[in-house]
Parts: sequence; C-alpha cells; structure tokens
Amino acid sequence: MKATGTYLTCTTAGESFRAFVPAPLPLDPPLHLEGQDYDLLEQANRALGRLDGIATLLPDSSIFIYFYVRKEALLSSQIEGTQSSLADLLLHENQMAPGVPMEDVQEVSSYVAAMNHGLTRIRRDGFSMSLRLIREIHSILMAHGRGSTKDPGEFRRSQNWLGGTRPGNAVFVPPPPEKLMQCMGNLEKFLHDQPQRTPVLIKSALAHVQFETIHPFLDGNGRLGRLLITLLLCSEGALSEPLLYLSLYFKQNRQAYYDLLQSVRLKGNWLGWLRFFLEGVRETAQQAAETAKAILAQIEQDRDEIEKLGRRAGSAHRLHQLLQRRPLLSVPVAARDLMLSAPTARAAIEELEDIKIVREITGKQRDRIYIYDPYLKILGAGTEPL
Repeated sequence: MKATGTYLTCTTAGESFRAFVPAPLPLDPPLHLEGQDYDLLEQANRALGRLDGIATLLPDSSIFIYFYVRKEALLSSQIEGTQSSLADLLLHENQMAPGVPMEDVQEVSSYVAAMNHGLTRIRRDGFSMSLRLIREIHSILMAHGRGSTKDPGEFRRSQNWLGGTRPGNAVFVPPPPEKLMQCMGNLEKFLHDQPQRTPVLIKSALAHVQFETIHPFLDGNGRLGRLLITLLLCSEGALSEPLLYLSLYFKQNRQAYYDLLQSVRLKGNWLGWLRFFLEGVRETAQQAAETAKAILAQIEQDRDEIEKLGRRAGSAHRLHQLLQRRPLLSVPVAARDLMLSAPTARAAIEELEDIKIVREITGKQRDRIYIYDPYLKILGAGTEPL
C-alpha cells in the first residue's frame, strides 16, 4: 500500500507544516477485490434491497421515515458531541419546552432540514450530487447552533486541521485553500461517473473518505460527509427512501472509523476501509429492517391489549392510531386531532397509561406530555448520548 496523495509544505505564523492533497478518484490503479470482497458487496446490496422493500409493509412508511431521519440526525450530531435525545428533538419540533440546551437541539433539527432539502433538490428539481447542492445543504446544516458563524454554505478560504492546537502539531492537515476547488472539482467529476462509472456502494465508500480528507468547510464536515452517503444512495436509485444511515455503526465503531480514514491517507488502505464500510451497510440495513418489523409487531401487540379494554376501547383505539403518527402529545393535542372533548381525550390517555402504552415525561401536574413509550424505545435504540 502507498500514500494516496501528496504533501505540500506550507507556512503559517512562521511555522511550517505539511498539508495533504489527495489524488483524484477513481483509484489508479483500481482496487483489487478478492472473492470475499465480492461476497460482501453482494450481501450489502441484498440487504439494501430488502430494506428498500420493507418500508412498503408498514402502515404508514412516511412516519417510519420521519423518525428514522431524526434518529440519524441525532446520532450524527452525537458523534460531534451534542447531548440531545430523541424525546428532546420531538419536544423541540412540537414547540414544547426542551430539556437540554437549545443549541444542541437546534443543531439536530438543522440536520433534519438539510437532509430534507437535499432530497427535495434530488427528487423534485432533478439535481445530481454537485458542489452547488453540497454548499446548499451545508448552509442549512449550519444555520443554527455550533458553527453557525463559520461561513455556512461557503468553502473555506483558510487552513483547517484535525487534532492538535495548530497545523504544526495537528494529527492531519487537509489541502491548503488554494488547492481546495481543484480537489472538490475532481470529487464532483467522480460523483458524476467521470471518467468512468463506479458501482454505487463503492462510490459512496470512496467519496465519503475523499470528502472527509478534503474537509472543505470550516465546520460541519463530519455531519455533512455522513449525510452525503444517504443522499448519494437516493440520488443513484439504490434507495427509494432515506432509510440507510451509518452514524450508529460509526458511533459504535468510532475508533476503527477514525483509524481507517487515517490509514487510507497515510498508507492507501482503501480495501480495509471498503470492507469496514460494506460491513456497516450490511449490518445497518439489516438492523433497520428488523426495526421496521419490530414496530409492526409492537403496534399489533398494543392493539390487542387495547381490545381487552372492552367497551372503553373505542377512544383508546383512535388515540393509538394517532400515536403512530404523533408519538408525543398532550391532552389538548389529542382532543384537537381526534375531535374529542378534553375529558374524553384525558380518559383515553389514562387508559393507555394504565396498560403502559403511553408514559408521561414531564412529571408535572399541568401541561403534561405523553410519549408512545414502546414505539420510541424501539426506534431510539442506540441513541443514548455518548
């Protein structure tokens, strides 16, 4: 294996350092895949296909997607150090008082908005993955919270670095600003299959490393780099809905993830990275499919429990259907959405609280908020703050 780029000696404040400029993709010479690699690629593709089909089994796939996007936003932001929970994000989005610093929740919420913007541009406006779209997504991603003062939507015009207190003692120094547009232009050509087509999973794996290595923005590169994986899979038709997110896999294998990124830069270990990435796709796609199945089973089990209420089951069933679309609500919201009186809505909520389908989360006597507890426990697995 060899280094996958060149080093330039640069100087700042009288101190010299070496900045890394990656060679353009596709790889030259190409990756030499072995039999086990083709098997892994095939398994990852099959898992992706099964995941794409499982959403059609859900009673309302848009709800599952809604919460899965939020789960990914949460995990990706947690890798960067935020301490929000899924309930915090839902409280914020429902304009109910969040229980964490507002900056944390805004950061996660901006990730959701950035994902949705990218998907709209790809689906409605026919955009491909381009530098223009990447800048647009970044401007929304960094609109609020940490990093919002660091030129959202603009490629950096100064040197950045990873680890250490300055470029001279950094763990890694990305390309200098004068080389940035050349590197990003090369990445855009690769995304557009120039000079040759690359299979989408391999393209996603290589492009993620290249983006993180270029580190084209002053802040938010990690979150955007993870977001680009899913957007690329959707833009290329590998996924019809944004259901594959690798942030939980990267969070659980954090050190291996960072070590492999550095191993590509220093030793050209693309094959090691590709295997790690494909294992992540296979594992994550299987987990997402299992999550969808578990939610279906939970809804059915809860429906059976409500049926046991006998004559009191009518309003409780209607409330349960509402909870599948809105798993966090209050008595006034339930009364409004179900067109019930407040006492009837409260009674239905209390019925579901007694059989442990909903749980009150404020601990207050007034303005109480209830969550569809079993549903959010399934969906929230792995989202506990680091």
